[in-house]
Amino acid sequence: MARFHDLKVTDIHKTIRDAVVLTLEPVNGAAEHFEFTAGQYLTFRHDFDGEELRRSYSICAGKDDGVLQVGIKRVEGGAFSSWANSDLQVGDVMQAMPPMGSFHTQIDANAERQYLGFAGGSGITPVLSILRTTLAREPKSRFTLVYANKGINTIMFREELEDLKNLYMGRLNVIHILEADAQEIDLFTGLVTQDKCAQLFQHWIDIENVDTAFICGPEPMMLGIAAALREHGLDDSQIKFELFASAQPGRIRRKTGAADAATQANQTKAQITLDGSTQTITLPKDQSILEAALDNAMDAPFACKAGVCSTCRCRVLEGEVEMVANHALEDYEVEKGYVLSCQAYPVTDRVVVDYDQ
Repeated sequence: MARFHDLKVTDIHKTIRDAVVLTLEPVNGAAEHFEFTAGQYLTFRHDFDGEELRRSYSICAGKDDGVLQVGIKRVEGGAFSSWANSDLQVGDVMQAMPPMGSFHTQIDANAERQYLGFAGGSGITPVLSILRTTLAREPKSRFTLVYANKGINTIMFREELEDLKNLYMGRLNVIHILEADAQEIDLFTGLVTQDKCAQLFQHWIDIENVDTAFICGPEPMMLGIAAALREHGLDDSQIKFELFASAQPGRIRRKTGAADAATQANQTKAQITLDGSTQTITLPKDQSILEAALDNAMDAPFACKAGVCSTCRCRVLEGEVEMVANHALEDYEVEKGYVLSCQAYPVTDRVVVDYDQ
């Protein structure tokens, strides 16, 4: 089971006015836990006035950069992102879980592939890690990046992308789509929609020869891009998603009266294994497995609680649960019984789940 480890902040770099890149060094023997795959994220925790907040941020460094870095863009009203941008200092120690996530593809040094990436705003962070790694480790491969932002001043990693274009001359093409700032080519102004993708595929992107596409950004943008990719011949196995915001926060808990909650029909006995220890608890069927575990002093892993990350993944061994949102697990994982416990509500009177598998 993944647990939190100490990371020392060795550098803080502002990439735009409201976003920072943190360089982190594992300390206290934690280095072995932070070998990452390009495209993965770290889940951090921090105490704010007695309340623990957990947030996940993607690694932006490439595998060959020799550093561990994450990009954090300030979100209006976001306690964690505001703290990271304003108060965090070099020398401070943060706590994070080891790298997680399946937003990546297998690297093959002999491959000659065409990659296509779509990123919106801070969604560039994991795509940048993938881009850096694939171009360095697959010398015959090419990468086209479509990067959407509100304006020129909001482009994270703008200088880094220009440097990469010069380093990988002829192998990296970057198309900036700006919502507010007018550009010489009208197609490059506005939102990235399904129709705009279709136009890009006509003259700017060789979609017929794309092997793998990566999409990271707001959900509406991602759905439109994915639809366009499917329309032009890509299947689901070729399309990789990473969601950083969800329009589906999960089920609103149903209000139950005391008498109703006490009835056997609305109760489930859940046997939960975590860190080699098994505990049996009783929970109402309108409570998620994760919330029930936390309510019973079990240190179950979690981050977003919205079905976006896979931090809270567990496996259902007996019984049945309803998973109301899933933006993180692959179909093969679901077929094997894995669920996101923050979105998993018991259906049967007994369930057995294991966080250790």
